[in-house]
Amino acid sequence: MPELPEVETVCRGIAPHVIGKAIQELILRAPKLRLPLDPQLCRILPGQTIATVSRRAKYLLLETDQGGLLIHLGMTGVLRLLPAGTTENKHDHVDLIFTDGTCLRLTDPRRFGTFVYSPDKLLNHPLLKNLGPEPLSDSFSGEMLYHLSRGKAQPIKVFIMDQKVVVGVGNIYANEALFRAGIHPVRAAGRIGRQRYQRLVIAIQEVLRAAIDAGGTTISDFADSEGRPGYFRQELLVYGRRSGPCCYCGRAIHSCRIGQRSTFYCSHCQR
Repeated sequence: MPELPEVETVCRGIAPHVIGKAIQELILRAPKLRLPLDPQLCRILPGQTIATVSRRAKYLLLETDQGGLLIHLGMTGVLRLLPAGTTENKHDHVDLIFTDGTCLRLTDPRRFGTFVYSPDKLLNHPLLKNLGPEPLSDSFSGEMLYHLSRGKAQPIKVFIMDQKVVVGVGNIYANEALFRAGIHPVRAAGRIGRQRYQRLVIAIQEVLRAAIDAGGTTISDFADSEGRPGYFRQELLVYGRRSGPCCYCGRAIHSCRIGQRSTFYCSHCQR
């Protein structure tokens, strides 16, 4: 699944190519993705102009002069910038065609993505309004995590992946951040102290910034808006390295499942 760095990469990739462009046509080739695709949008969107492109959590926000589009890539979604009229393939479900002859195409083989429109401010949309803070913002801090975690018996990995606690810390980056912070992924969130949470926040931010700089992580389907893969996978220290040596102590990396997600850790370096 594309995580925050992948979505941020797509956001930065498409922004200069769509901001200021007027929508000429919307083509919908499926009745629904994760949510229904509203056929009325084929009438509503033409004539509107893309004013801004931004990201909130794992959602892309394309605000227009009259409302805005909220796009989620789901597990296998990809956005491509193409010439209008490019022959579609089986899983090309949405084309947003601009008056300059270009097209923003959403391809989603598993149809777990989202493409919805709102005439109101997107940040007030039900899908967004109850989300936690952005992990790279000033509102995300060790003190905040410490207070939210008090009395929590759930594993710390599950806690930091809760989108109501902090957005965008997906499975890959949770593994990597906990390893860098020296925190065992099954340790109860409520049994971690202030200083360790401060280290964890720094680790989360370092991992996410490095992944954004590298263009995301290619695990299966992710590619940026121009079809290039992300390269942060080359820098992963624990994720996917079961039985391989820990880069710090040389002992074998272990794996287990926490919250039905693959988890990788060093039992010596993480406690």
